[in-house]
Amino acid sequence: MFSKGGVAVVAITRRGVETALNIKRALDAEGLKVSVFAPKKYIQPEVCELEGKFGDFIKENYCKLDAIVAVMATGIIIRAIAPFIESKLSDPAIIGVDTTGQFAISLLSGHYGGANDLTKIISKGIGATPVITTASDSMGKQGVDELAKMLHLTIENPESLTPVNAAIVNDDSIALILVGDIKIPTEKIKGFEIKQANSCEEAVKIVNNYYDAGAIVTRTQMKPVTYGKPITVLRARSIVVGLGCRKDSTCEHLVEAIHAALKTAGLPAGRVDRFASVDIKRDSAAMHNAAKMFNVPLEFLSVETLHNLSYPDLSPDSKLVQEKIGIGGVCERAALIVAGENSKLILKKTKLNATTVAIAEGK
Repeated sequence: MFSKGGVAVVAITRRGVETALNIKRALDAEGLKVSVFAPKKYIQPEVCELEGKFGDFIKENYCKLDAIVAVMATGIIIRAIAPFIESKLSDPAIIGVDTTGQFAISLLSGHYGGANDLTKIISKGIGATPVITTASDSMGKQGVDELAKMLHLTIENPESLTPVNAAIVNDDSIALILVGDIKIPTEKIKGFEIKQANSCEEAVKIVNNYYDAGAIVTRTQMKPVTYGKPITVLRARSIVVGLGCRKDSTCEHLVEAIHAALKTAGLPAGRVDRFASVDIKRDSAAMHNAAKMFNVPLEFLSVETLHNLSYPDLSPDSKLVQEKIGIGGVCERAALIVAGENSKLILKKTKLNATTVAIAEGK
């Protein structure tokens, strides 16, 4: 779900620390990176010291964290975060939880930042009532920013979100236009009429002529244009799954490992653009058959190409893999290279059935 600095759970009372630790256990079960903070007098195992006031913590960490769960009164939270709020596309998810853990409230960055999803996880984990007030969610509809988050799409014109989401909430006619060969799992999309277009210009005409508002999904940046109707432009990021496996790994092993990795990353299989591995696996029937099952191209890279990759946060090298092929890891490096320039890992190396899987996202 998150890829930056993880989740901080902050409590300021003794009872709040108990709730914070319950929240940590719920988030740990989801595989999230979680740290709990509290004043020095309430320190216990698994709790870090909160130096200074909550406002000081926010000032220091607001831009560093994916999410902040504050176990305290909402008034304290709002006053602390107010000076630092910038954009729903960059602000961390902010969730408020009362001291006794009765309610979990999504306060900021509900869709794109993941606060709504995190609120649901916390509520289920600690038995709280989730409070989610974004209009589309409360009406059982899907906002454009929620769609972008789920499908790993970049919002090119964020100023369009308010009028397009308003059209969704007001039951206006909405189209989602897929340009060219875009791969989108349409079964994940609710409330949009899905159309195809050969170009962005054609997509704009479709919305202008037949709908009240729309969203356009494209691989390339659109040229500046004046839209007659509210239109959000969503650019598809490149999603690459890197693979590594032993000689005795089967197609079934690979498929199970890939599905598990995609589930962990919160990615539908229909958003994967390519699989990638090292060229000594070029003759692996298991890999080729797995790629066919997903209907995704499989690309192979030389050991030298993988070795030359520079990335700051690769998993520790495997001595066994190093001895066998001359490089300490395959799946992360392969995914990053094939995903393109300025790519990043959205799922580090995971292991299942003698198979390693990593997922990278291009820009």
